[in-house]
Amino acid sequence: MSPTRFASEHRWIYWGAILILVALVVTGLIRYEPVKRNNETLSKANQLQEGLVRAGYPSPDTDTVERLLGTDGRQVCEAPGNALKTALWKIRQSNGATGPGQRPVISDDRAVEAERIVLKVHCPDKLDEFEEELADLKTDGTVRR
Repeated sequence: MSPTRFASEHRWIYWGAILILVALVVTGLIRYEPVKRNNETLSKANQLQEGLVRAGYPSPDTDTVERLLGTDGRQVCEAPGNALKTALWKIRQSNGATGPGQRPVISDDRAVEAERIVLKVHCPDKLDEFEEELADLKTDGTVRR
């Protein structure tokens, strides 16, 4: 059997693969959501930077803030009081040990301030939900400055 004859007998495999590839490219182009940068994203990024600097945090890069948060705050504003996010956040607010040595600590007041600033700028309607979730979390000025 010659290689040419074998290829011609299984031509439907090649056409099928090409058809699937073209369908995936078309689907990808249709579903692609470009990062929209406009005046609103720039304005919100600048507001966030100003708020963070006023609170004593370092200023993040404007392009990064624009891409990550956009105009609606994306992931941060999706469900700020979500039980899973809160549980993961509380786990991270521990002494850093693992296993049986892990203990909760009293978090610093500033640990939640950065997210509060993001919520004020991008989704002020979600701020009350966030505050309710954090009402039972004990915070104090535990970090020396």
